[in-house]
Amino acid sequence: MTLPDLEAQVEQQLLGLDGSGPSVVAIGGGHGLAQLLHAVRDYAGRITAIVNVADDGGSSGRLIQDLPMPPPGDVRRALLALTPEPSVVAELFAYRFDESDVAGHSLGNLLLAALADITDDFPRALDVAGDLLRCVGRVLPASSQRLRLEAIVDGERVRGQVAVATAPGTIEQIDLLPTDAPGVPAAAAAIRAADQVLLAPGSLYTSLIAALRAPGIAEAIDTTTADLVWVMNLVTQEHETAGMSGLDHVGALSQVGGVRRTGTILLNDGPFEVPEVVDPITIDVIEAMEWGWSLCSADLVDREASWPQHHPIRLGRALSDLAED
Repeated sequence: MTLPDLEAQVEQQLLGLDGSGPSVVAIGGGHGLAQLLHAVRDYAGRITAIVNVADDGGSSGRLIQDLPMPPPGDVRRALLALTPEPSVVAELFAYRFDESDVAGHSLGNLLLAALADITDDFPRALDVAGDLLRCVGRVLPASSQRLRLEAIVDGERVRGQVAVATAPGTIEQIDLLPTDAPGVPAAAAAIRAADQVLLAPGSLYTSLIAALRAPGIAEAIDTTTADLVWVMNLVTQEHETAGMSGLDHVGALSQVGGVRRTGTILLNDGPFEVPEVVDPITIDVIEAMEWGWSLCSADLVDREASWPQHHPIRLGRALSDLAED
């Protein structure tokens, strides 16, 4: 298959789904978005993931120092989350070296770097990767170029995603540079055409809000007719959201994330063991309504996991119920 033919095949396959369920867009990054995509696969007829591209840690951080491309780590996780069947290709994308000069690098990140170089178009490179993996959805970057994340934390400017995530203090402002970075028209179009738009759990500022602040994303959310559902984190995060209440999270989404639209907050109400270094996130119904949000609660926890996280089947069932309402 030639690269120019790929978009037509992506549109025809979509990508392995039968199209009978709702069109769902999921926005965020990291492990939180990947967990959400596993849940969405069970009920959606069409899936688009829009992924943060401001990561500068780990293998991605090393690659973007030398290559003119967005960080591949979060998009690789999203691609793998949308891969329905085990395969040698999926194993290659998940493989991580543990020796020599490439120790710590994910082979999938290197493959995405190669595809980006071959296509000279990062969104197209992700479509090629999705075709190789036989993904059941499309993965799009929030911007077609790398974005640099900066923040004002307790009045001081902090530069870089890792530095912001670990800085002590209150995050007052998030900036993405360069300010004239291009958006991805297909991402905004997917949001406007969706039946359901999901805000993923995960790092509030350095994953979710970083994706929302990318060009055209918040504006598309504010103008879409889709149902908006925010899958709230189970617990706070050390440093980044330490000490923040559920209501603080809601305020940050509007005041720092730039999203004016409101919808439904999906909140866990099931019991689970809370590690000492974090706090469970709760929101009062009246408090949510004061910000314009409705509240839906369900038991969403995966109690077999070593750290609090959402159970994909329980989460998928709750999201499917919301899509049918």
